[in-house]
Amino acid sequence: MKLQSEICVVGNGAIGKAAALALALAGFDVVLLQPASPLTRHSVPDGSWDLRVYALNHIARTLLSSLKVWEAMDAARIAPVEAMHICGDAPDHPGRLAFDAYGARVDGLAWIVEDQNLNGALDAALQFAPGLRVVTATALHMQVTTERATILLDSGAQLDSALVVGADGAQSWVRGQADIGLDYRSYNQRAVVTNFSCEKPHHGVASQWFLGADGVVALLPLPENRVSLVWSAPDALAEVLMAEPVDKLCLRLGALPGQTLGHLAPLSPPSCQAYPLRLMRAHASVAHRVVLLGDAAHVVHPLAGQGMNLGFADVLAILAVLARRENKADCGDMGTLGRYARARKEDIMLMQIATDGLQRLFASELAPVRALRNAGLGLVNQLPFLKRRLIAHALGKSSSLF
Repeated sequence: MKLQSEICVVGNGAIGKAAALALALAGFDVVLLQPASPLTRHSVPDGSWDLRVYALNHIARTLLSSLKVWEAMDAARIAPVEAMHICGDAPDHPGRLAFDAYGARVDGLAWIVEDQNLNGALDAALQFAPGLRVVTATALHMQVTTERATILLDSGAQLDSALVVGADGAQSWVRGQADIGLDYRSYNQRAVVTNFSCEKPHHGVASQWFLGADGVVALLPLPENRVSLVWSAPDALAEVLMAEPVDKLCLRLGALPGQTLGHLAPLSPPSCQAYPLRLMRAHASVAHRVVLLGDAAHVVHPLAGQGMNLGFADVLAILAVLARRENKADCGDMGTLGRYARARKEDIMLMQIATDGLQRLFASELAPVRALRNAGLGLVNQLPFLKRRLIAHALGKSSSLF
């Protein structure tokens, strides 16, 4: 059997689903190829809070709203980030930096959304999108010619398309088939994640502590008096955190400087997960009749919470480039794909440099470096112009799309 389409999107995560929906709603004939073995997700009991959460910015909300996905999510399980407080690691006078939505003149700096809430709404939308077919199978091989890209499935069927969109994550099969190289570096850290109830209200504040050799701790607001922990911890410390009782982790967090949440208690059922952290850069985001989106093209440190937002910005960018192609040219044309690569290069590079640079800077234990970085946080806090630029970048307003 041969199945033909203009675009084949490969992936089963939020970026792949959003890309398939957006392209179908833009009028393209789209096939979404999802692996026969779906992404392994942590099982979330009914009514419990997902351990995987994302801080979605204005670009993400704009895209998801245009797809009618934002409104389909359970709003009672979404928490707006009204302010961000960042604390350095000097023992006596740690640097501090604060942003708030009021000062930025926006209705929220970000929104904390659970993985299950986001993917559940996307899955529902996939069932009703015109011009979109979902195929569940294992891809074996991809062959690209001057006119088409063909994916051979384990069933013996073929998917023929003008453009293959690789949105299949950090271990991208599409990237490998397109022979696109990859720069990879482990941070020798793991993101330890879990959720807590807090004694005192968080007032929508996302708090972050740079702890030097102990990594980076973030407490993100969830609805009501709940918070989500993301601790980017060195591997050895991550093993300790995962092995010890969650109550011990509560005590560690209670001792953080300036922690205003009072006593923390693990949400039922108490559970932690840990994910390896690494920096990944594809040597190119496009190849002949192939484009990479999201983690397939770039993986960054989570300290800025921008990984998912970069992927949604990729989706908006490929939509914009395809909409502007001359004389409705072949959507897999290399000239068109080159314009996408140029449109995304600066934003992605800046985010990679910023997150990697901050991770390196705050991991150093050298006393002069520690003094400099804490002084820098305090200095930035006193410079309104620079703070506005940083806020704009976090919101996505510095994107070349706007």
